[in-house]
Amino acid sequence: MSTDTDLEGDVFVSPRHLAAALCTGDPPIEALTDIGWDHQHDRLTNAFVTSPDRRVRLGYLPEWEDDGLWRISAYDDPFGKPVWGARFNRSCPTEIVTAFTRKLAELYEQGPDAYLAAPIPDHADRDPFFAVVPLLRGGWDLETNRWGVLAVQSRDKLAALELTTGTLDPDGELTTRDARWQLWAGKSIEAPAWYATASTDTPITLLRAVTECVADPTPLVRWREETYSYVQDLATITAVTPKRQRPPTPLDVRHAAARRPAPLPAVSVPRWSTTTSRPALTRH
Repeated sequence: MSTDTDLEGDVFVSPRHLAAALCTGDPPIEALTDIGWDHQHDRLTNAFVTSPDRRVRLGYLPEWEDDGLWRISAYDDPFGKPVWGARFNRSCPTEIVTAFTRKLAELYEQGPDAYLAAPIPDHADRDPFFAVVPLLRGGWDLETNRWGVLAVQSRDKLAALELTTGTLDPDGELTTRDARWQLWAGKSIEAPAWYATASTDTPITLLRAVTECVADPTPLVRWREETYSYVQDLATITAVTPKRQRPPTPLDVRHAAARRPAPLPAVSVPRWSTTTSRPALTRH
């Protein structure tokens, strides 16, 4: 399974919420196929990944009719309506989607009680506020001046997580941006650089994995020429410099010398010179 540090590039993008999607969907998918999920493609290169019990599904849909590149949903009944659903649009940083699917793989291994665990207020790691904490610890600001919405905003005002209170349409949460949770980056929520949504009953530990990823101060690696992979004019771009190899210390030299094989004794080394008589040839 690949990690963020496995990715290659020539620039660092910071803050990471101003990065965008990579050209590959492999890392999020591998998090699930590595634990045995089924992986299929259609003739348009859309990918479909399904859990062995057929109760969790992921779609990677580059050729879909809207910008919902990633759609993930879970079912109590494989033939019923989704219990929860999450969507990440075409520009959402791939690392954020990967954080979600890695945590989903962990929850799936624990069973339905984990991957179908709906939020419960005031319940340890299932309280909705548990998902907000990593952003607050990362210096994001809590906003309470909007009725019906709890929001936290990044210091640069270029990213926000919004939790809508009140009653929402369950079907609309799965098919539109009118979902319980919306995370976005850019200058405005109306025209974001990227966004992700999650419905009311999405497990809080999955959302926490996403906010921990976003709050991580480590920049993301991209190629400068692949300008689609970061938000131009807003992100800070710095060149990746190769790590210099540390010169060996005297202790390193002694250890290396100790590991060398001992030289052969002089008497065991055959020698020949122009004055050495050549062995006689024996006829057979």
